[in-house]
Amino acid sequence: MDSRPLGTTGFDVSEVALGTWQLGGSWGPVTDEEAYDAIETALDAGIDFLDTADVYGDGDSERRIGDVLADRDDDVTVATKAGRRLDPHEADGYNRENLERFVDRSRDNLGVDSLDLVQLHCPPRDVYYQPEVFDALSDLRDAGKIDHYGVSVEKVEDALKAIEYDGVETVQIIFNPLRQRPAELFFREAKRRNVGVIVRVPLASGLLTGALSEDAEFGEDDHRNYNRNGEAFDVGETFAGIPFEDGLAAADSIQEVVPEGVSLAQFTLRWILSFDAVSTIIPGSKTPAHIHDNVAAASLPPLSAAQFERVEEAYDAYAREHVHHRW
Repeated sequence: MDSRPLGTTGFDVSEVALGTWQLGGSWGPVTDEEAYDAIETALDAGIDFLDTADVYGDGDSERRIGDVLADRDDDVTVATKAGRRLDPHEADGYNRENLERFVDRSRDNLGVDSLDLVQLHCPPRDVYYQPEVFDALSDLRDAGKIDHYGVSVEKVEDALKAIEYDGVETVQIIFNPLRQRPAELFFREAKRRNVGVIVRVPLASGLLTGALSEDAEFGEDDHRNYNRNGEAFDVGETFAGIPFEDGLAAADSIQEVVPEGVSLAQFTLRWILSFDAVSTIIPGSKTPAHIHDNVAAASLPPLSAAQFERVEEAYDAYAREHVHHRW
């Protein structure tokens, strides 16, 4: 699998990586053994970038990554996130004391002296207008507790504001055929400033896998059940913010131009990789077969003009009115 530079971090990372939200909760129960198997499958398949957060399973995802890497020799970049442990989750909580406390906990969970990359975890908008927050991150970098820092954002506007800070080297953002706005101004600015772009929710919480139907049922501890309308966190994180039925219709439309022998998920990942501003994609999975399928997407041939056109048509017909001006 090819690698791409992650902004100015100096890391070259696999085009397809592994998101580990599923390995810590919010997608149904997962055992240590299942999590270890998923992580090792990803590493053996050529993935060298893992994305996690301190709130995934209250640290379980980080600890499981740390356990696996402790027994291996792989050259792996691990990105984690900080901030969502705040309760209430308010801008004033993003101070040096709390950030250092979160960073120290993640270092312990992962079993490392310094975090490769720490990202503010979708903070309130006011945080982006508080330079002292980014000064605190720079101080933690200077103290040797983190190597690089970036942000994970909900909205394009937050991403554009964040990259005005020189120390912000990466932005994690939702981007897929049902959430296309980042490909406009943000991708252009990120590329101009040499900021790494990490794409999350690439498969729209399963909508773009082709495996869901109108009668799909999700467990009580699955965010696709309890956050369907944004009850727990930003609704854009669940099904990319598009109503479930419209998402299914969009997926069906796109499926019509997916080549034989290629899954809708693979087609979607290849579509995302067509944008050269993207550094890496972090589809999450706890299933080894799905991880292998995701990795294989990086080797697919480029999409045709007709395929790009169909994706755009599906976006215009089913998604744009719901998401374009919200995120």
